[in-house]
Amino acid sequence: MITLGPARKDHWIGLRTGIGVFAPLITLFAIDRLDLVVFAVFGAFTGVYGRVDGYWNRLRMQVRSGLLLFVVIAVALSASYWWVDHNNPEVMQWQIVGATTLVAGICSVLVGFMRLRPGGSLFHIFAFAAIASIPHPAAMGEALLVAALTILLAVVIGSAGALGQWANLWERTPLPPLSDNVRKAIWWEGLFYILSAGVAGILANTVGSQLSAGHNYWAMVAAVVPLVGHTTRLRIRRGVHRVLGTLVGMILMALLIWLNPQIWVLMAFIAVCQFMAEMFVMRNYFLAQIFVTPMALVGVSLVTGLSGAVIYDRVVETLIGCAVGMLGVLLGSWFGMVLKRKQGLDPKS
Repeated sequence: MITLGPARKDHWIGLRTGIGVFAPLITLFAIDRLDLVVFAVFGAFTGVYGRVDGYWNRLRMQVRSGLLLFVVIAVALSASYWWVDHNNPEVMQWQIVGATTLVAGICSVLVGFMRLRPGGSLFHIFAFAAIASIPHPAAMGEALLVAALTILLAVVIGSAGALGQWANLWERTPLPPLSDNVRKAIWWEGLFYILSAGVAGILANTVGSQLSAGHNYWAMVAAVVPLVGHTTRLRIRRGVHRVLGTLVGMILMALLIWLNPQIWVLMAFIAVCQFMAEMFVMRNYFLAQIFVTPMALVGVSLVTGLSGAVIYDRVVETLIGCAVGMLGVLLGSWFGMVLKRKQGLDPKS
């Protein structure tokens, strides 16, 4: 639970992502445009894809991840404007689940073929569902401009260390071609993302609604967390860490609600949590979740205000999602073993 893996200059990506989210947020606060905050928050996710050595390699990955995030944000905004029925909450919930399920699978496959790290479509699920759920979003041009500028800022910050190191600037690591097995694995992973996110969304809409819990897409986000990992044991551990880290993170969130600080303090809090999350996410997922949880809740509550209801929603939806994800991992592992036995292979290979 508290064992730390080896450090890999985590403080640098923590600083880059912390600055990358705080700068646009405080700018929007200064010009009194908090309605655009959500687009800056999701655009800033581009900085998370900077955990790679070599400035050219980092630039390549962040440009690719930024373009994909921008497309997801644009599609989500379009869905909110012209497709999602915000006047009918029940219909809207199923629309969000259905569309987000497709996004989960499509983005998982695209991330795999684009060689992005971290893998999977967690950030794209979160961004699409949260934006598509907004009943009265900001003007599309303004929203997309904020998202694009925030993405550009993350790319610039990621490349800033190249100043004064021009000799090494163009050193790049060629990406080897994907083998047939890897290509098949990417498609299989996309299928598992669709199944996990879809089942979690359905349960969130049925069981979650009976428990008076909102934010069904939080269950979909939690469901894909256990899908990242090289072994079944590691994936199950991630699911357990997600649940326990969320519960501990709620203590920070409750304290924040009690203190009820000013908005600019909440923005600084998001930046600090982003820094701490990147400090721990590769070393101990449980510790990282302690900071991810309040950061996510504050991020979606800046405009509407902090509320104790989000704590309840987060716990219920996380439990539903992680249960679905871990069960899916176990079933997938069992299915793989059966398949290998039929092919005459060693199930442990």
